[in-house]
Amino acid sequence: MEASTGLNAATVIFAALCVFAIGYRFYGLFLAQKVLNLNDARETPAVKYADGHDYIKTNKYVLFGHHFAAIAAAGPLLGPVLAAQYGYMPGLLWILIGCVLAGGVHDMVVLFCSVRHRGQSLAYIASREIDKTTGAVTAWAVLAILILTLAGLSIAVVNAMHNSLWSTYTVAATIPIAILMGLYMQIWRKGDVLGASLIGIVLLALCLLSGPWVAAHPELFGWLDIDRKPMSVAIPVYGFIASVLPVWLLLLPRDYLSTFLKVGTILALALGILFVMPNFNMPAFTEFTGGGGPIVSGPVIPFIFITIACGALSGFHATIGTGTTPKMIGRERDVLFVGYGAMLLEGFVAVMALIAACVLIPADYFAINAPAEAFNALGMQVQELPALEQAVQETLMHRPGGSVSLAVGMAHIFSQIPFMSHLMAYWYHFAIMFEAVFILSAVDAGTRVGRFFLQEMLGKISPRWGDTNWWPGIVATSFLFTGAWGYLVYSGDISNIWPLFGISNQLLASVTLLIGTTVLLRMNKTRYALLTGIPGVFMTVITFWAGVWLILYQYLPGGRYLLVFLSLLVMTMMLFVILGTIRRWLKLLKEDRIVRDGYGDEFREIVPE
Repeated sequence: MEASTGLNAATVIFAALCVFAIGYRFYGLFLAQKVLNLNDARETPAVKYADGHDYIKTNKYVLFGHHFAAIAAAGPLLGPVLAAQYGYMPGLLWILIGCVLAGGVHDMVVLFCSVRHRGQSLAYIASREIDKTTGAVTAWAVLAILILTLAGLSIAVVNAMHNSLWSTYTVAATIPIAILMGLYMQIWRKGDVLGASLIGIVLLALCLLSGPWVAAHPELFGWLDIDRKPMSVAIPVYGFIASVLPVWLLLLPRDYLSTFLKVGTILALALGILFVMPNFNMPAFTEFTGGGGPIVSGPVIPFIFITIACGALSGFHATIGTGTTPKMIGRERDVLFVGYGAMLLEGFVAVMALIAACVLIPADYFAINAPAEAFNALGMQVQELPALEQAVQETLMHRPGGSVSLAVGMAHIFSQIPFMSHLMAYWYHFAIMFEAVFILSAVDAGTRVGRFFLQEMLGKISPRWGDTNWWPGIVATSFLFTGAWGYLVYSGDISNIWPLFGISNQLLASVTLLIGTTVLLRMNKTRYALLTGIPGVFMTVITFWAGVWLILYQYLPGGRYLLVFLSLLVMTMMLFVILGTIRRWLKLLKEDRIVRDGYGDEFREIVPE
């Protein structure tokens, strides 16, 4: 495998920015104006059902920060790094095309649907738009996927933060900073976003700068040097607290604050790449496109669409788009900026992660991400890795998962900037902390969404449980949901079924797109229904293909019968939802009578909120 392909990383950045800018200006605006008919005259749930706890009208820039922080977890960082084993071209094409034509559409349409349905969940939307049985099955499927997702994300945070005083201190400090910002914006100087932003940026900068000093004084801060098991408890406890407290006090300002760190780091990485002008060392395609790779064993098709989820298309986004965000949208037209815009920004993050992996020497990349036995079978010899290990003062070989190679790639780029070469260890540990903050933002929002789901489901048995202002219900459902994924984090069992999450996540994305197609058909937008229908059907085929491949070529040969059962269970539930959706399509297409609502919009059928 030859090093240096001649493709400059700066060229890729410029191309990505052009694609995303054109996508937002033309395709996103077309979806907003012609397809969805976003109308500011319609009151959003944040206004209509304002309660000061979950439903609260929010500045669109603050909400953008929350939404982006919540959807952009490990996926856009780690997925592209793992997919680099196929070469840079498959991942780059999927991110650019998928983000504009599938992921952005998915996020915008599902957010719109929830805003038109009282800010309720995907299961509630399915019960209204399709039928109650389909909605019930969707609820259980989404709940299971959420538990798997949050457990997997939390384990990634635990692995990054345990026994790392600097990282733990920096991440933990964002909590009191966020509470201070929340109090400032909501009580002391209500609505003063600029003042809160300045407070948050200054305190976050001080926190980052003081990190090395804190790490150098364990006699004062040793209590933050937490082992794996206590950290596995601390993360769920944080998720529980974030779920119970009013959204404006912790979750919203913390996610908004972490967005400064995320966006700032990604922009700094982009500027670093433009300054250093590194070439890709990974070729466009590798010999592993046909399968048998040391990192992802399946062939590039269908597994490129599964390995890179967030950053191109992700079903997890539907849980946020029908969870916290629609309850805070101040006006309908903000759906374009928050939904489509945040997805494009996440796509840019994914491009940056792909670049960070592909500028590494291929042998060094595989040495980091492949288990020892698999790497030895490749017959490759590491080149720069020993020097990199010495520079960052860590052992880097055979640490799969993507996070370490991403941190190494970022630190390698930053260290080539003049006067930065001696700070390689600093940049490496900063990158690890950056990844932890990225992921934790999705954990707190996802936990709150899971609480919403449980309250909805229990509310069908007893209406009292569905009351989002009833504190006993809030605390009980938060405890039950956090306990479910927290147990998996503590026991570590989730590592055995992590591959199932990729399949489940993309199945949820395909189902969400198909439900969105149902909404467009009901809105008498038949000629536009293909905009969601084509990517929905495509991902349905791709994901079932990948699921069957895993069962036949990995799970059954390895005797992993639990994974076989869980895979079949998730696929069966999703197939039930898909069949219900198709039946609804056929019924709507036969409907010739067109009615208008109070705003003059045409519908084949008007469905109550």
